[in-house]
Amino acid sequence: MYEIELEKAKEQIESLLQAALEGEEIVITQNEQPVLKLVPVSSAAPRRRSGSAEGQFTMSDDFDEPLEDFAEYMR
Repeated sequence: MYEIELEKAKEQIESLLQAALEGEEIVITQNEQPVLKLVPVSSAAPRRRSGSAEGQFTMSDDFDEPLEDFAEYMR
């Protein structure tokens, strides 16, 4: 993270923007208080595709059969 005073940032805006595009986080301060943050916008996560896990797991044939351990609760 890089901090710079607002007046100096005005003079160096092009280099600050380039640094932000390269991944640097830049905080611009005024009277020693942070007022702005320059950060690159992260790309959106790829959309999930329906059926992309097909064939990666299986379910047993008796998956939906009642469990013997819970017989007393199922009355």
